[in-house]
Amino acid sequence: MKIIIAGAGDVGFHLAELLSYENQNIVLIDQDQEVLDHASTHLDILALRGDSSSLELLEQVNVGKADLVLAVTTSEKNNLLTAMVAKKLGAKQTIARVDSSAYLSESNCNIFKEMGVDILISPRELAAEEISRLIKQCSFTDVFEFEEGKLQLVGFTISDHSPLANLRVGDIPSLNPNIRLKPIAILRGNETIIPETQTYLRRNDHIYFISNKENISELIGIVGKKQKPVKNVMILGGTPMGKATARRLEGSYNVTLIEKNKERCKALAEEFNQTLIINGDASNLDLLIEEGLQNMDAFIALTANSETNIIASLAAKEQGVYKTIAQVENKEYIHLSQNIGVDTLINKKLIAANNIFRYVRKGQIEAITSLYGVDAEVIEFVVNKKNFMTKKPLSKLHIPTKALVGGVIRGEQSLIPDDNFQLNVDDRVIVFALPEAIPKLEKLFR
Repeated sequence: MKIIIAGAGDVGFHLAELLSYENQNIVLIDQDQEVLDHASTHLDILALRGDSSSLELLEQVNVGKADLVLAVTTSEKNNLLTAMVAKKLGAKQTIARVDSSAYLSESNCNIFKEMGVDILISPRELAAEEISRLIKQCSFTDVFEFEEGKLQLVGFTISDHSPLANLRVGDIPSLNPNIRLKPIAILRGNETIIPETQTYLRRNDHIYFISNKENISELIGIVGKKQKPVKNVMILGGTPMGKATARRLEGSYNVTLIEKNKERCKALAEEFNQTLIINGDASNLDLLIEEGLQNMDAFIALTANSETNIIASLAAKEQGVYKTIAQVENKEYIHLSQNIGVDTLINKKLIAANNIFRYVRKGQIEAITSLYGVDAEVIEFVVNKKNFMTKKPLSKLHIPTKALVGGVIRGEQSLIPDDNFQLNVDDRVIVFALPEAIPKLEKLFR
């Protein structure tokens, strides 16, 4: 595929990095020569300096032959214009990154599509949506839903007191034989392990399960957690990210938002009716305690400073807050999430890049996600025709050893398959795969 990426910041670089592993024909455009030099030094791409919305530059890179144009600069207007011009010049598909949530309504998306922008992506709204899921299932550090929750992928860290500590993977069903679940990945330090029957689980391992939504409460018991209903939530930071999150949470929870800037507090107070707005400094623990930190079920740190978010979340944990989430700008921090003491670290740019990445994949793909810190992907493939995939059990399909089928959605059924399971046409198959296994999987499901 010929792919043109406008913007070499965190989103653009992460996309280019993912794509360069697969020998895609990538052109990366940015007006900052320094970030382009960094990208060209580390990646096998063509890096060009200039304005991505320039007609002359887009013609120079032969945008009319592009399979995909990804406009992900920090300028919303530039992204929209780049996508529109690229589509007019013949690009097959265009995706633009936007900030305004108003653009994402169905009617506005249709208007932009008529103008040449096929897909709109908002990193902020995607991150706010993920935070909302994490608060809803606060016993886990990661929650991903497939087909409106028919199957759920959840992650957690094994504590000293978890029934899973020092247990073999093959013995997990004995803890509760009545529920169907499948462990699909273990993150141990920086190592990603595909679990086998004889694999022993260790303290501080981060493990991911696939299960159907009916079994989630039983799964919480198996891992040694407690079902904790969330009522009170504190958000640190009246940033655009903080506002987007508060907007999603208020009405369902008692939300308190702490913001340092007085003028911003006034604006927030006018905008929100159900969220309590407090003017205060994130570094003032006494203030947070005074405003009820110890009574909070969840604490979400969304200031513009990653270190402030992490430290504040650790302080909240010390005060007994059950669920802590911290936003980080540096994606390298993500690898620390299981050891640092904060329940979940999120990076909105990585969330956006992973969401965009599914449009690059081959085969019948419905969804794709990356697990924080895990060098692998979870992909939802669709069995689109009757062929050898539907005539043999999973054990006979030559699925790569670096991949694992975790679940299958068949109509309204959510199924956890074993080796003897046989696929049907229109099945939606959730597969966990390390990078080296993905090309073969794409061929299997094409």
